[in-house]
Amino acid sequence: RPLLPSQVASGSGSHYTAAYKIKMDLEQAYHIGETSRDAEVRQYFLGTVAPLYESVLSRIPDLSSLREKTGGLYAFKPVDFEGGIADVYNRAIHVPPFDEIEGGCLSSSFDAAAVQKAWRESEPHIAVIDNILSDVALGRVRELLQVETVWYQTKMPEKFGGYAGAYIDDGLHQRLLLALAFELHRALPEIMTGHDLQYLWAYKYDSDFTGINIHADQAAVNVNLWITPEEANLNKDTGGLVIFTTKPPVGMDFAQYNADTERVVHEILEPTAVPGGGYANRTVPYKENRAVLFDSALFHHTDEFNFAGGYTRRRINLTILYGEMQVGAEAGVRSDL
Repeated sequence: RPLLPSQVASGSGSHYTAAYKIKMDLEQAYHIGETSRDAEVRQYFLGTVAPLYESVLSRIPDLSSLREKTGGLYAFKPVDFEGGIADVYNRAIHVPPFDEIEGGCLSSSFDAAAVQKAWRESEPHIAVIDNILSDVALGRVRELLQVETVWYQTKMPEKFGGYAGAYIDDGLHQRLLLALAFELHRALPEIMTGHDLQYLWAYKYDSDFTGINIHADQAAVNVNLWITPEEANLNKDTGGLVIFTTKPPVGMDFAQYNADTERVVHEILEPTAVPGGGYANRTVPYKENRAVLFDSALFHHTDEFNFAGGYTRRRINLTILYGEMQVGAEAGVRSDL
């Protein structure tokens, strides 16, 4: 029988997975097994974890046979549990410490005045920051997101996109990331005052599917930071973020504007249609170590992307949210961005 709405919303939990997610976890197991400085860790991931994922992956049917009942998700079978999958899947089996960096995370070229000016003078509010992190911080954040086994969320790949999610309230709460979030908050008082840290997550993507669909996030300020090395992006004009110039209307609840894409397009985006096709937006191409700050109530989605194969070349973004969503202020929003 088809999955219940609550099962879909939970991101599949520990009883369902998807082939793309198992492939990600398998790649991560090999990565940890080949790069860890701890011999016992290397042995565990190469000798136990990776073979488990290989075994499960071999039993997952083609996506076409799972599409009707589960939207592409695979329910673990008794043989999977007997093999020990519950001991490793969606478990924090490798969470080495990542502490604050002495001197902070932001790069020496970070220009707070320029960022705040760009935010202040744009309507809707959007600011792009290149080389936001120092080389040391970028390397540490990238390593953290590659080795920590806290990527628990799986989605129906054809409906919601092929990505795995990690969240601050479910494992992604290392001191390094919290320090970065608070440092950025202090650095931009004109933007951040009155908007405390709200939430934090990271997404890791599979290029065989789309990214995140059209949605808005419940916050005042959204910081979307791109971590993957530049050479992994095979199309330099894409891979980033499409930010539309419209917000949810007052009274439209979270489930409606984040799940009912057809209604959002018809009622909210279509009135902003521009000559030549599409809707009023600002599209920011992907660039390593680039952050996009924008009004989090603006509808947005992952741009189309094509990244090279291999675990360390998967598209990864880190998102930090501040404050409460601000809606009801569409008047004056430009439609020519």
